[in-house]
Amino acid sequence: MNNEQIRLEAREFLKDKWLNLALVWLIYGAILSLVPATMGIGGIVPLIIGGPLMLGIARIFLKLWNRQDFQIEEMFQGFNEFTRSLVAYLLIGLYVFLWSLLLIVPGIIAAISYSMTWFIMAEDRNIDAQEAMRNSKQMMEGHKTEFFMLMLSFIGWFILACFTFGLGFLLLSSYTTMASTIFYQRLKGQVANSQPESPAEAPSETM
Repeated sequence: MNNEQIRLEAREFLKDKWLNLALVWLIYGAILSLVPATMGIGGIVPLIIGGPLMLGIARIFLKLWNRQDFQIEEMFQGFNEFTRSLVAYLLIGLYVFLWSLLLIVPGIIAAISYSMTWFIMAEDRNIDAQEAMRNSKQMMEGHKTEFFMLMLSFIGWFILACFTFGLGFLLLSSYTTMASTIFYQRLKGQVANSQPESPAEAPSETM
């Protein structure tokens, strides 16, 4: 994978979409930070609503990949599949946390392994959380270092965003998520191309 090429493609997909996507991330951050404060129940609410929001946002970026327009309210569509998105969010968080208890690196590896889960679930409404996580883990086998280096290539943008009172992260989140979407689509293509032909499709041998 060429990280520079992926970033270039990401900027092309995001052209004229930056502002609307910044609003998506602003609403996402506001909900996760303000809801617990207003309801007085600590960090429980983000655990409950984080999954549906992530699923809705994944669908938005898949629409961008398909050159389709989106509406900001589509970020809430994940609540229509509340149970499986909640289960995925809790399981991913649990596994990453448990691996992080060993060392930071295993936690990072776990997070990368399950990083494609939301895209898989966004494309397949029938797949359950655990199967989507297994598929993500299988898909990322042999590609975790590539994905880590892709995310690491945004370090300059991250440092710059730190000097913008957090506003830069509204743009950076779109940039990294679009890059992740492209990475996912390329992995999907590699997986499809590596599938063995079925007996019916395999060319017949000449005698």
